[in-house]
This record gives sequence, structure tokens and C-alpha cells, in this order.
Amino acid sequence: MSSSAPPVTENRATRSPFAGPGERGRQLWRAAGEAVLAGALVLLIYLGELEIDARLVNGAAALGAIGIALVLVRRRFPVASVVGLAALMGVVPSVALLTAVAAYTATRRMRTPRRRVGVLLGAAASAMLTCAAFAPALEVGSSLFGLALGAVLAVTTIVVPGLVGTAAGQQGRLLRALRERAVAAEEVRRLADSESRMRERSRIAAEMHDLVGHRLSLVSLHAGGLEMALRKEAPELRDEAAVVRRATRDAMQELREALGVLGPLGQDTGTAALTDATGTRADVEALVEESRAGGIPVELLWEGPDLDARPSRVRRAVHRVVRESLTNVHRYAAGAHVTVTVRHTVERVEVRVCNGVPPIRSAVVTGLGSGRGLTGLRERVALLGGGLEAGRTPGGGFAVAAEIPTAPGSGAETVDAAPDDSGSVALDEPGSWLSVLQRRVAGAVTGLLGLVGVSAMMLFGVLLVDHSRYDLAYRSPEQPRVGMTREQVMRAVAPDDDASRAAAAGHEPPRPGSATDCLYPYAGGKPEGGRLEIVRYCFRSDTLIAIDRFTVPMVTEPHGGSRTHD
Repeated sequence: MSSSAPPVTENRATRSPFAGPGERGRQLWRAAGEAVLAGALVLLIYLGELEIDARLVNGAAALGAIGIALVLVRRRFPVASVVGLAALMGVVPSVALLTAVAAYTATRRMRTPRRRVGVLLGAAASAMLTCAAFAPALEVGSSLFGLALGAVLAVTTIVVPGLVGTAAGQQGRLLRALRERAVAAEEVRRLADSESRMRERSRIAAEMHDLVGHRLSLVSLHAGGLEMALRKEAPELRDEAAVVRRATRDAMQELREALGVLGPLGQDTGTAALTDATGTRADVEALVEESRAGGIPVELLWEGPDLDARPSRVRRAVHRVVRESLTNVHRYAAGAHVTVTVRHTVERVEVRVCNGVPPIRSAVVTGLGSGRGLTGLRERVALLGGGLEAGRTPGGGFAVAAEIPTAPGSGAETVDAAPDDSGSVALDEPGSWLSVLQRRVAGAVTGLLGLVGVSAMMLFGVLLVDHSRYDLAYRSPEQPRVGMTREQVMRAVAPDDDASRAAAAGHEPPRPGSATDCLYPYAGGKPEGGRLEIVRYCFRSDTLIAIDRFTVPMVTEPHGGSRTHD
């Protein structure tokens, strides 16, 4: 029994009606805060519509709680929340802002365009039909007026927030995709740099194999000759010479086995071949001459003595820096003037290869270069305890500068080089609390401004529809006349208006003695001479018995206006 308790708790947490997909916990505190904000929004719209027409807020107090409950579950049940609030908005327009919030949230989370369009159209149709159906029953206006009011509410609180939510959702998904691509690109660059460093280390190991193997071959050769010479002259030393020869052979075999995992490497030829003159002034001059023969104007500046007395690994590093730099010039800046500077001091060797702007931009500069050559150079120089920098010059050219110690330590080539962080992609860490706080504050401010805009559009639209309600809704081919039923008169004129009834008090003619009640429709005419015409319809039971037209002052005046009686 105890073993089944944790899964039940986990299921209840994931099935919370206030949590969306992927969210953990019940989210009760967030739901409580949203309930308070939703109540404030309902109250705000209630007061705004109350100023326009009190009949627009019928039932707001009773049905507002249902709207708050629907907006709280919009993450868990987005479709039901949007459609339910849209239908409720047709009866109680005070929940219009809650409908806007639900439409924005639902469309932002939906990934399928067809589903978003279906939800928005269904919710808009639901709002319009509900408003048209309940408008006469709530004495707000005719069905045509309700349809117009529902269309305004649907556009301002469903369609517009839905489109904004769609754009926001696509932007968020695009940013996430770009962030993932940036992370993947950074990982690919890191792996490429690591491969370049391993290639350079493999090249160094292969060079060591060639040099050391050559020396061991000479030792083995001389040991074999010594063994043959001692066979007659000093037989007792022949075995010692044989031991030296076998040890040299075993060392060669072990060296091949240790470096054999590096794989086959192409044999360098020409100026790229490793010799005892590699990295000396003559070698660098040969590289320069080779580039000049290829059409590159190269100038060599050599300061200090030659490098023939320096260790071979230092000379090989100088050779590689010059050769790789000139190769890049041939690829990316053909025709540009190049200056190769080698400064040899007691402590270090400084190598700088700088090229200007090429006269004709090379077609290769379209992203075909991988940048691995410079990464390999940086690794080689770093293994010797030096440093290498590469980048554009202020004049638009490119420069590679390396500083190599003249006497690197015995273990320099075994020290791990620091990883290259130049040009790394700066990524926004979604888990940092500062970025999360900034996004939430920006989202809250944007949401507040959006609600203000939706409120302004909605109230403005409702005001326009309300002012034109009687021009739109109450047009009948049959004019009211004595003897018509109440139902016929209600279809032909506007519903009873409290403001018109109050304005008629003290200014209306006496009612017919047999009248049971009277109807005072909304006075939508223009006042003339400071007076407004009001029409009164008096009924006996459900039959119209009198139609009275009279004027009332727009401001306080003595009683007794002009009046006619039909």
C-alpha cells in the first residue's frame, strides 16, 4: 500500500486543472493570484459598460464567477475555456477581457494552424450567436443588435488576441529553435576545434616518429656493423653489440606501435617536407618564393640570427605558421600584399604574417573555409608554451601573430593546451534566475498594455454599437398603430427605456383611464430648440390603445411642454 502512494501523488499533481502541459505541481498560488486579477478585470469592464448602458451588465454578478473559473483552467482545457467564455460573453459582456486572456493563451500554446483557426472561428461564432439569442430576452435590444454587439466583442476579444497569441507562440518557438541551433553549432565548432587539435598533435607525433625513427635506424645500422666487426676481433663484445642492435630494433617496433593508432598521413613533399633545414631562414625564404611564383606579392623581414641552432620543434612551428598563413592568403586574399616578419631574440621567436585588402574579392570567401588550420596552429604553438593570435586588421586585412619560446621545456609538448574560446556563441541560459525574472517582468508589462488596448477597443466598439442600436435593430415595415398587440409593437420599436421614462415624468400628458401600463422607448431623435421628443405607447392588457408624442426640455424648465395626442 505504501509503495503505491507516490504514483498517486504524482498523478494528482500532473492532473491539476490549473497546470498546463509540462508543468508540475498544483499551481494553487498562481491560480489564486489569477483569480484576484480576473475579478478586478470583470469589475473594471462592469463599471465601463455600466456607464454606457446598465442593461449590458445584466447578470454580471452571478455569471462572473463562472467566467473566472473558466479562465483559471485555460492552460489545462484551452478549447473549452475559450469557447465557454465566448458563449458566456454573449450573455455577460463583463467577462470580455477574460475571454481575451483565454484566447491569447490558447492560440499561443497551439502548434497546429488548423486547430487555431477552428478554435477562433468557433469561439467567435459562439459569442455572436449567444449575444443575438439573449439580447431580446435581456431587453438589451433586438437579435440584430445582439448580432452586431457580438461581432464587435468577437473581433476585439477573440480574433485580435488570438492573432497576437499566434504570433507570440510562433516567435517563442522560433527563438527556442534558434537557441537550439546555436547550441548545436557551438557543439559542432567545439568538436571541430578538438579534431583540429588532435590532427595537429598527430602531425607532431608523426614528425617525431620520422625524426626519432631516423636516428634509431642509424643506431641500429651502426650496431649491426659493430657486431659484424667484433665477431673476429673481439668475440666477447659481440654479444653486447647484439644487445644494442636488438634494443634499437625493439624501440623502433614499440615506436611504430605507439604511433600507429594515429592513422596514415600523407607524405609531405616540396617545401612542406621535414628536413634539418625546416624553419630556418632559407626554408622561410623558399616558402616566400613559392608564394611569389603563385602571384602573391610577399615581402620578408627577418630580424636576428638564423634558427638553425634552435630545437627542431621550434623551427617546425615557425615553418607551420608561415606556411599556413600564406596558404590562407592564396585561398581568401589572392593578390593582396603580404608581409612576413620573423623576429628572433634570445628568449623567443616572433612570427607575424599580415596581408592587406585583396584587389579582387575571392569567391572562396563565402564560408567554405573551416578555420581548422588556425586552430591547429594555435594548438601547436600552445604545446610549446607560446601563443597565437589571428584576426582582422583595422585596414581590412588579416594578420596572424605567434610568439614561440626559443627553449621550450622538456615537457612542453605534453601539456594540454587551453581550449580556444575565441568567437564562441553567447547563449542565453534559460535557467538563470535573472533572465527568467526579466522575461516575466517583460511579459507582465506587455500583457498589461495588451489588456489596456483590448479594453479600449472593446469599449469603443460597444459604445458605437450602442449608439446605433436603434438605427440597426428596430426597423419595421409596419408602423405602430392603435389596436396592435404588445408583441407587434415590441418588434417595431425599441424596448422600454428608464431614461426616457424619467425624462417624461412631469411633462407627459395624462394617461388614458383604461390604460394598464405604458411603454417609453429610447428617444433617439435629435433635440430641436432645446427640447427632445418622446413617444409613449399605452396598453390595455396587451392591446395598444394610445400613442402620445410630446416634447420635454433638455434642461430644467417650467412644466408644460407642447403635446399632441393621437
